[in-house]
Amino acid sequence: MIRVDAKLHAALRRYLPPDAEGVTVSVELPDAATVADLVKALGIPEGYAKLVVDGTEQLAFTAPLKDGQSLQLFPPLAG
Repeated sequence: MIRVDAKLHAALRRYLPPDAEGVTVSVELPDAATVADLVKALGIPEGYAKLVVDGTEQLAFTAPLKDGQSLQLFPPLAG
């Protein structure tokens, strides 16, 4: 199992679990989990999370996750 931290931004905050402190949640996933698995585990519907960032790097939804990773999830951005 791996554990990753996910910070949810804007409208995605509604998918934080009730016991979450702040806007970041720690999620335990299987070793071979991907970004898409994280989004699904958080209960975020397909297409609602459009941008996932690790530091300054945008990740594909097929990207494998690593233990201890800290990610930021964003909904579609308008501008």
